[in-house]
Amino acid sequence: MFGLPLYSDFIQGSALRTWNCVSNIANFIWFKFANLKEESIMPRSRRRHHSRSRSRSRSHSHDKDRDVKRRKIESFDSPHHRRSMSSERAHRSRQYDRGSSAERRYKRSHRRSPTSKKRHRHRHERSSSRHRKHGRRSYSDDKSSRAPSVEDDEEGHLIYRSGDVLQDRYKILGTLGEGTFGKVVKVKDLEMDHSMALKIIKNVEKYREAAKLEINVLEKIADKDPDCVHLCVRMLDWFDYHGHMCIGFEMLGLSVFDFLKDNGYQPYPVDHVRHIGYQLCFSVKFLHDNNLTHTDLKPENILFLDSDYDVVYNSKKRRDVKRVKRTDVRLIDFGSATFDHEHHSTIVSTRHYRAPEVILELGWAQPCDVWSVGCILFELYLGITLFQTHDNREHLAMMQRILGEIPVRMARKTKTKYFYRGKLEWDEKSSAGRFIRDNCKPLLRYKQSDDSEHGQLFDLILRMLEYEPSQRITLREAMSHPFFDKIPSHQRLGEKGSGDAPRRSLSITSR
Repeated sequence: MFGLPLYSDFIQGSALRTWNCVSNIANFIWFKFANLKEESIMPRSRRRHHSRSRSRSRSHSHDKDRDVKRRKIESFDSPHHRRSMSSERAHRSRQYDRGSSAERRYKRSHRRSPTSKKRHRHRHERSSSRHRKHGRRSYSDDKSSRAPSVEDDEEGHLIYRSGDVLQDRYKILGTLGEGTFGKVVKVKDLEMDHSMALKIIKNVEKYREAAKLEINVLEKIADKDPDCVHLCVRMLDWFDYHGHMCIGFEMLGLSVFDFLKDNGYQPYPVDHVRHIGYQLCFSVKFLHDNNLTHTDLKPENILFLDSDYDVVYNSKKRRDVKRVKRTDVRLIDFGSATFDHEHHSTIVSTRHYRAPEVILELGWAQPCDVWSVGCILFELYLGITLFQTHDNREHLAMMQRILGEIPVRMARKTKTKYFYRGKLEWDEKSSAGRFIRDNCKPLLRYKQSDDSEHGQLFDLILRMLEYEPSQRITLREAMSHPFFDKIPSHQRLGEKGSGDAPRRSLSITSR
């Protein structure tokens, strides 16, 4: 009685197991068929994808390892070092607002360029074809030379180590300085067997473009003045190193600002101020004669050829001070130099040397350089900055305290909001107002002596600091000022010691 139900269950279970087996076999056959169909199609798609990937890889590799364009010019330059004043207020002001006008133009965009976040990690490969083309010998056998890594930090600076050799030619010896645009390193030119300064620009598009503009100006200046008669620095070499524009300069001495700082801000003697100022006027006049405005003249951009010095005793200070042996200088940093026909940025010049027409946004031209020269002469003579500020309204208030009222025409023409009915809106009872009243005084009261040469210097400075650009003295006129009459004949520049450039065509046009 109990066997029949058990047998029935057995029959039903067997039938169910048989059906499941058949179903699994059918699913397996269908799955294999589908996979075979897919495999018959996929290889072609994968080949296309693989081909595209290889194409992109070859293009990327070619872009990174392409032969760099090289342009050799028998010319020289020097690194530009950023420094700060020792006092707390001066330190804050210089840190806040010193730097080239090109840097300020790019600082308006506070977002970091996407390219600066990229890290480039690929092996440096030497191009044998480039060596065959230029006939250069390889320095790979040098025991101290090795292939450098090609990697950038988060800000776009090239990561390097002492001993790296760039372009199979420039061996890095150490770092000289760092700025917004990049770093300056000391290198040994293995081909020419001498040391030089190499400015390595950040691998960021906006800084690359600014470097190209500077290279363009330096090339044109070198073409017109190959012997450096007009004291403008020239490039020794330049190249593009994996996205980093690199500019090679001759190793020179300290800037006149660095020497001043290292000397405890002890002012330069009047005869040094005369010679440095004379050379500066001569050099910048050359730019003006060729439709260029430097736009960033400051003591940091004037370098001694040799900053070796003697130590002498200063009876007034009752201590030893440094006195530079040679006052021959070179003008550097043409990164923001502008041709007359090029676009003129609204704001140019480093704050302390910025002309009033620039602050008031009235347009500018070569006279803004003359204003800067006047500020520089004052700083070399006193050892302090004439306009120590980082605020436009305060800057204008200082000008009025030192030079007198700003002309009504300029006050009414400007679209800035610093004036009301032709008068500067300024609270003299504020803390800033008290600071200006206590620390600024009319220009002539800064004279350190009643000697005639001191009076001549201040007369020249006053003429350079005329508010109206059209009434400001030109550098050609400045070269004939009585203050420069005592320049010795062996230090006079130009044709027949006249202080003027040789009469020949020096027209320069930008690309």
